[in-house]
Amino acid sequence: MSTFSMSTMSAISLRPLLQASDLVWAWTARTIRGRYQQSLLGWLWAVVQPAATVTVFTIVFTRFVPINTGTIPYPVFSYTAMVPWTFLAASLSDMAASLVQNMNLVMKIYFPREALPLAAMLARAMDFLVASALLVFLLIYFQVPVAPLVLLLLPFVFAVQVALIVGVGLIAAALNVFYRDVQPMLVLVLQLWFYASPIIYPVSRVPEGLRNYYFLNPMVGILESYRDILLRGTLPGTYLLYSVVLSLAICALGFVFFKRVEHLFADIV
Repeated sequence: MSTFSMSTMSAISLRPLLQASDLVWAWTARTIRGRYQQSLLGWLWAVVQPAATVTVFTIVFTRFVPINTGTIPYPVFSYTAMVPWTFLAASLSDMAASLVQNMNLVMKIYFPREALPLAAMLARAMDFLVASALLVFLLIYFQVPVAPLVLLLLPFVFAVQVALIVGVGLIAAALNVFYRDVQPMLVLVLQLWFYASPIIYPVSRVPEGLRNYYFLNPMVGILESYRDILLRGTLPGTYLLYSVVLSLAICALGFVFFKRVEHLFADIV
């Protein structure tokens, strides 16, 4: 077997990370405690942020610049996408900063370095679950019918989104060690990505001739799949396939890139 092949296999090995799973969960719990320990609202912040944003969007896009969402009430339409989007945006921001904020550990203790950004993402996944409680209330309040069998696909769509977050987050975390302007650049990218995703508007507003390119944004298929399952009671369309392929590719690329450069982290700082 060639040296290149052996190094590639070593780079993508998950065994060290699996062996350090206790560390990942312990760091996740520590992150959650640190975030809400001295907070007045505590876990409610996970609901307040997306709910406040959706409230503003509802006022703007139902009163001033009406957007047609069909039979789906706009608050439910927007919040269904805002919750997973907030999960992505908050996770990427925390993952990008995770290594730099814990460089004392990175330089002194051996452990799989990807444990830190992954723990940051898992902590935000708890926020995702808490924020989803309000979505359940909105579905009941607006009497949106839900198809129980279709709900079984939700974990799959969530897994696709996690793969996307892991890939992008690992790349951002690694690059932030070398270039400290990565984090402000990430803020700009997330702002542009937000408007390039169907959060405040339906996919039908995108010109038909551009939709094939539009679906190259993996968040499009993910957000639309959440809406298909929760609001329309239908199976996701073929756009989910775009998201699956792109998210898995980005996840693999991010993991390999991270493992290729992690030995340089302690030398940079």
